[in-house]
Amino acid sequence: MSSPALEPAQQVAGGAPGRVLVFSRTAGFRHDSIPVTIDTLRTLGAQSGLTVDATEDATLFDDATLARYAAVVFAQTTREVLAPTQQAAFERYVANGGAFMGVHAAADSGYTWPWYGDLVGAWFARHPDGLQTVRVVFENGSGPAGVQDWRVTDEIYDYRRNPRPQVRVIASVDPASHPSGGMGDDHPIAWCHTNAGGRAWYTGLGHDAALFADPVFRAHLQRGLLWSTGRAEVC
Repeated sequence: MSSPALEPAQQVAGGAPGRVLVFSRTAGFRHDSIPVTIDTLRTLGAQSGLTVDATEDATLFDDATLARYAAVVFAQTTREVLAPTQQAAFERYVANGGAFMGVHAAADSGYTWPWYGDLVGAWFARHPDGLQTVRVVFENGSGPAGVQDWRVTDEIYDYRRNPRPQVRVIASVDPASHPSGGMGDDHPIAWCHTNAGGRAWYTGLGHDAALFADPVFRAHLQRGLLWSTGRAEVC
């Protein structure tokens, strides 16, 4: 199945191309993997010449502060984490070319914020109990170091809609490997787009802290960081 072509993202006026903000505030379930998510993004950022700041302070979502960052990562956020004025500032940031990167439970946020649902691509619907071992297929040559098939154990989300018509799919779950899934014959699990003005990249993986030691997953996240911050042309 084909994915939409990506429009070039705008450049953030006055933005800092080497700085990323990781936001991990939760108002619902809190993932044990949040600390390793932040540590991994800091390590991967440093390897790519990026400075990664981490916060759970929603008051930083104002025009002046956001303009300091090339990308903002929603790392395992849950439920409603920003007030309306903070949401509006983030919308302006992305419209002006700022980038968004979402990890796993970023899709379990902002249910009362329609713009955010379109930004992340699809909201969380459900997941089977426990962890699932599935076959992930990288699409469009987006696998790290030429990897196309990847066996992964994690909590695998179903989404409220299939985002494929609106995004470029990076990876999908082979439904034959996931009999407890509810997405049917097409189960995207990672994707990117530029529909809101800036670059937006999301992966549904990252529930299990152990996954962050997997070199394929680390390379997947690093590719997201590089593309989101404009250091790579392909997501």
